[in-house]
Amino acid sequence: MSARELAERLRRRFGDLISEPAEFRGEITVTLADAERVAEVCDFARTELGFDLLLDLTSVDRYGEEPRWELVYELYGLGHHQHLRLKTRVSEDKSELPTVTGVWRTADWHEREVYDMMGIRFRGHPDLRRILMWEGYPYFPLRKDFPLAGRASAVPGVAFSEPAPLEGGPFVTAPGGRDAIEREPRARTAEE
Repeated sequence: MSARELAERLRRRFGDLISEPAEFRGEITVTLADAERVAEVCDFARTELGFDLLLDLTSVDRYGEEPRWELVYELYGLGHHQHLRLKTRVSEDKSELPTVTGVWRTADWHEREVYDMMGIRFRGHPDLRRILMWEGYPYFPLRKDFPLAGRASAVPGVAFSEPAPLEGGPFVTAPGGRDAIEREPRARTAEE
């Protein structure tokens, strides 16, 4: 059974909650209209459609749009070798949705990372705490309104106590060059 056929079965089961399957570069994506039902939809995808692996769970900040957050679940079936992308949106006011750790145990760390970097909470998560930043860090660094130069930290010795000077931003490289080291801004000397 193809990914499109599996997506159609998901749509037949949940009706208008699931969008028509969209294909881009051979990958199938469906969108779930009600984020509150994500655990139920994922459970059906796993038990009935054979998507037994959650490859990844990521979040997108649609800053300036409402709902602001988009969650992207990358599903894969080891038995049928099909991939399906499931998306859903959560508003900034709520920024919480049910956990899917009861469906796939691997969601544990994925959801912790989304919480740590974006501030989206997962109701019912067994251990929702920061995974990359330290406990007590008051910001969510992958939000689009987080400044590229960083924010001052009240924890000297753990991080910068002043915003790091980043001329041109942290992800700007010099054009051309023989290799990545030559293009890397922090590798160049002041004379260059």
